[in-house]
Amino acid sequence: MTQVVVCGAGIAGISTAFHLTRIGITDVVIIDPLPPLSLTSDKSTECYRNWWPNEPMVRLMNRSIELLDKYADESDNVFGLNRRGYLYLTSAHDGLSRLAANAARSTNAGAGELRVHGSADTNHTYETSRAAAPDGADLFLSANELRKHFPFVSERVVGGLHARVAGWLSAQQLGTWMLEQAMAVGVDLVRSRVEAVDVDQGRVKSVTLQDGTHLQTRAFVNAAGPSLRDVGHLTGIDLPVFSEIHAKTGFRDHLGAIPREAPMIIWNDRQQIEWTKEEASYLKDEGRADLLGLLPAGCHTRPEGGPDSPWALGLWEYHIRTIDPIWPIPFDPMYTEVVLRGLSTMIPRLAGYRDRLPQATVDGGYYTKTVENLPLAGPAGPEGAYVCGALSGFGIMAACGAGELVATAVSGAEKPEWAHWFDLRRYDNAAYVSQLAAAEDTGQL
Repeated sequence: MTQVVVCGAGIAGISTAFHLTRIGITDVVIIDPLPPLSLTSDKSTECYRNWWPNEPMVRLMNRSIELLDKYADESDNVFGLNRRGYLYLTSAHDGLSRLAANAARSTNAGAGELRVHGSADTNHTYETSRAAAPDGADLFLSANELRKHFPFVSERVVGGLHARVAGWLSAQQLGTWMLEQAMAVGVDLVRSRVEAVDVDQGRVKSVTLQDGTHLQTRAFVNAAGPSLRDVGHLTGIDLPVFSEIHAKTGFRDHLGAIPREAPMIIWNDRQQIEWTKEEASYLKDEGRADLLGLLPAGCHTRPEGGPDSPWALGLWEYHIRTIDPIWPIPFDPMYTEVVLRGLSTMIPRLAGYRDRLPQATVDGGYYTKTVENLPLAGPAGPEGAYVCGALSGFGIMAACGAGELVATAVSGAEKPEWAHWFDLRRYDNAAYVSQLAAAEDTGQL
């Protein structure tokens, strides 16, 4: 008898197994046909933040980041956790008003103090130290004040917001460290595929693997990432999730346009790329008129690697594509060029790549999500079945908190009072479901 079987060796499954061991459950088997952390967990931007527009996500992220800080101390920061922050920029005064309004929502949800700069009736001092960064966020109402600290941004910027409980880490190293810790106390990793889950009289009895192996168990955790819905069918439930393609480009910034000490930088405005007449004509002829109009907000970038690295990451979902997950993922062949042109709106020196693209790579994965963009972390279907998934584009930052929630549910330990927000049974509430269509901004980049 295996106490717990976890389907999926991505960051969600590994975190769940790790947190099970932290509460004394070590008879755990993780099942995955692929090497650990190799499907989507190693394709992320590897960033984290507690700056979200609603209380459920702020509460989850506050706990998850608390755990990240703890494990960074415990591991001598083997996964390179930093606190550079997220810098949201806007070129429009109404955009600045929206940043201020959204900031009020985040602070009210528990994300920390909002400090306002560049206004006659405020006297806050901007704290530049990243070694001991403050909580909350700094709102710049003055472009001059903002550019004193971030001189590389465009002169079209009128203001911005620097969220401080944010930064990035090595997802591969975090997941590897948790897996090594878990396996050291008894967790087993099996390279195979879950073919069936035996449910008898409303509860989980066993799991069958691809080679015919039967694992008797009373607890099965679905942490299958983009395959979450397919694996859910094995326990007789249809999880309310869907998947979107999300890509990123890694490019060699040999011009040094993005300072190595920069935070994550996000353009918070919609924008239209400035193509030449010849380029616009070519795009029309090639059936890419979709790139000529107004494109969504959210183009973002950050430095990648150490202080001597020339690499940076760029991301922009200028077209959201919802599909059933397939591999290889069909990325837009123009992705790097479009992202760099979008990024040059806020970092002008990147326009130096307009005529000749730098060395670059493109990869990515799927954001598997619920309609309101809250994860699923708790019981799911028959007794003994659980889910840790729908972590969307925040899997790395939420994994510790979500994995701990599921481990708590499996063990029957006392759960936090906010756990209900991430329970699948929230969809049994008719009033909740009726509100989903009118859901506010989910905070997704």
